[in-house]
Amino acid sequence: MAGASAVRSVLAGLSDTRGWQEDFYRDLHQHPELSHQERRTAGKVGERLGRAGFDVHEGVGTTGVVGVLRNGDGPTVLLRADMDALPMRETTGLSYASTATATDDDGDEVPVAHSCGHDLHVACLLGAATLLADGAAQWNGSLVALFQPAEEAGDGAKGMIDAGLAELVPTPDVALAQHVLPAPAGVLGTRSGPVLSAADSIRITLHGHGGHGSMPQATVDPVVLAAMIVVRLQAVVSRETPPEETAVLTVGSIQAGTKSNIIPDSAELQLNVRTYSEQTRRQVLDAVRRIVIAECDASGCPQEPEFELFDRFPLTSNDPAATDRVMRAFTEVFGEKVQTMKLQTASEDFSDIPSALGVPYTYWGLGGIEEDAYQRAAAAGRISEDVPVNHSPKFAPVIQPTLDVGTKALVVAAMAWLAG
Repeated sequence: MAGASAVRSVLAGLSDTRGWQEDFYRDLHQHPELSHQERRTAGKVGERLGRAGFDVHEGVGTTGVVGVLRNGDGPTVLLRADMDALPMRETTGLSYASTATATDDDGDEVPVAHSCGHDLHVACLLGAATLLADGAAQWNGSLVALFQPAEEAGDGAKGMIDAGLAELVPTPDVALAQHVLPAPAGVLGTRSGPVLSAADSIRITLHGHGGHGSMPQATVDPVVLAAMIVVRLQAVVSRETPPEETAVLTVGSIQAGTKSNIIPDSAELQLNVRTYSEQTRRQVLDAVRRIVIAECDASGCPQEPEFELFDRFPLTSNDPAATDRVMRAFTEVFGEKVQTMKLQTASEDFSDIPSALGVPYTYWGLGGIEEDAYQRAAAAGRISEDVPVNHSPKFAPVIQPTLDVGTKALVVAAMAWLAG
């Protein structure tokens, strides 16, 4: 690996970074913040970046923070971490578990928890940024440390772009990001091409004609119509999507009616679609619209159905050349712990940033589950039951070696460009 000795020199400072970094992580975990509310987190991030010598820009796209460290001529590497938490209650039982609450967009008081691992991402990137700043004699170029708000809302990355990110930072040669996953701690890996699915949520309002349950002949029953649509939609993936393509279509919500003997005027469906190519994405969404319109017509609905797309996330598709470079660098440092990442039907908005900037990117995953516990669950065939996944109230990465591996991974990947 080019610059192997330089990488070792930068990573030699990890033992000094680890102490404050672990405390920083625990503090973030105890004080999670919802999307676009990450003010405390952003303040702490900005303070730490400034202390490390970065030019700091705060409030980029609501609460985003960008640190720029210029270190002579050379490539520019952008490293990104997301900062927001989820509106849910943590049940890990950890001594540093969250008991925080916040007011959501509807004005309701809700529990808040870092049950996706974004606090770990922030701590890893701050550690990596500090190591690279302290080891600046070992590399040349510019480092952009980007802390993004509102990944869970799906609009944080675009918000930073719309706020003028391109004018604040030197144009990157590559953008890099990572996510902790329910895999053994110490393991990490990536893959070329699609790695995270695109996601689209759809709210469909069906208009019937209500009436008394004893006189169904005088109504157009939207409940029956909704049931027919749900059944018919099951054929979109099994009968309309090519076998070599992957797609998931979920009807997650049906809302209709108030009483057993009242046929309502309307019904609402909420769907979620996950795909790995734009062609399949368009095909599935078009099929949903076609089926819903046809079923409404067959039922004699008095009004056309309404469609609302929301919570849309882009496809994450890794650049092959950048990914190969990162994988070679990872293998040099982490050896057999590096694996080919499986396709993930999770979705996120990181790719909106490099896509808007016109630069290649690579996204990788790292394990966060205590290895012995994971192996016991695997041996018993109980991984799905015993290993908490992201967004589970019991999900919390084991601090070490996860924090060290995530920090080292960011340094190693960045140095694959910055160390020549």
